[in-house]
Amino acid sequence: MGALSHLRVLDLSRVLAGPWSGQILADLGAEVIKVERPGNGDDTRAWGPPFLKDAYGENTSEAAYYLSANRNKQSVTIDFTRPEGQKLVRELAAKSDILIENFKVGGLAAYGLDYETLKDANPNLIYCSITGFGQTGPYAKRAGYDFMIQGLGGLMSLTGRPEGDEGAGPVKVGVALTDILTGLYSTVAILAALAHREHVGGGQHIDMALLDVQVACLANQAMNYLTTGNAPKRLGNAHPNIVPYQDFPTADGDFILTVGNDGQFRKFAEVAGQPQWADDPRFVTNKLRVANRAALIPLIRQATVFKTTAEWVAQLEQAGVPCGPINDLAQVFADPQVKARGLAIELPHVLAGMVPQVASPIRLSETPVEYRSAPPLLGEHTLEVLQRVLGLDAVAVAAFKEAGVL
Repeated sequence: MGALSHLRVLDLSRVLAGPWSGQILADLGAEVIKVERPGNGDDTRAWGPPFLKDAYGENTSEAAYYLSANRNKQSVTIDFTRPEGQKLVRELAAKSDILIENFKVGGLAAYGLDYETLKDANPNLIYCSITGFGQTGPYAKRAGYDFMIQGLGGLMSLTGRPEGDEGAGPVKVGVALTDILTGLYSTVAILAALAHREHVGGGQHIDMALLDVQVACLANQAMNYLTTGNAPKRLGNAHPNIVPYQDFPTADGDFILTVGNDGQFRKFAEVAGQPQWADDPRFVTNKLRVANRAALIPLIRQATVFKTTAEWVAQLEQAGVPCGPINDLAQVFADPQVKARGLAIELPHVLAGMVPQVASPIRLSETPVEYRSAPPLLGEHTLEVLQRVLGLDAVAVAAFKEAGVL
């Protein structure tokens, strides 16, 4: 039994931030009912190629993007633009602990599916709204997408090659990181609301905004600005507060060197055959190395090209200096540590036999993550859920389907 196996989640969200939160809750044991539009479903079902392949190597209907965020869920198709569909969703919400949605501000109120309406029937409901800009403020009614928020929220001003370098300019992160972080923060907020309900009683409305999360996650870079008034600039792969902490060329590629303190710098200098660096008055402390970055980095680059990436990693690891290669995803999933931690898994799938998945990173000793089912087909569980949760019989469900509600 998972840690959250006593909970039911109604997931009205689509794309990534909301579904990511729903998948985390599902992995932890919660029953997650994903409500989708009949005929189309979650937008990401069509966000391909690539698509999952069947046993004959042909594309199925399931896009890889959709498969990344919907494990352990049950799919129910309901058209809640219609009164009959709205009634069904309200009845499901009345029997749920948590509701996750990412419609525009006020978007669900027109259907009687907003928090103020649903809490009357279920005062213990924890209702998590995820939007681009939150429920308040001058941008509240705007749509917000990850890429746009990475730019607006400052992340892209910090990501990319420095001005003056070839290829300089703002660059987005290679995954929809703002969406992922918002999903994580939403999960934390939901668990906090559950703790409050357990000890005090009552549900509550959670207002999550991609922009809020993006700004909050600027972390040390935000504080670098707030404490100085100077906006940090793009440094490529370099660190604004630690030197050396970036990529360096090797005889056969590149590697990452992450020197976190002065002792590690001394060890690195010895392995590099340049022990005098550690006593150089320009480099003896991290503060000085940051100030003299322009002098030190070229010296290191001149030294690192004489050994292969494997040689640097082996020698520096033995010396206790953090470092590592720059892997592509094929190398990631072939890595012995990734394999040992079981980060690539497979689940049975009705169309493909098996579907690959990336395992949850959450490791609980007493209530481990459960992998109960693959991401569902569109509407796969409509009949089962409506019968089990709402007590509808097969005739009633068939009538709804005939009317186009399901």
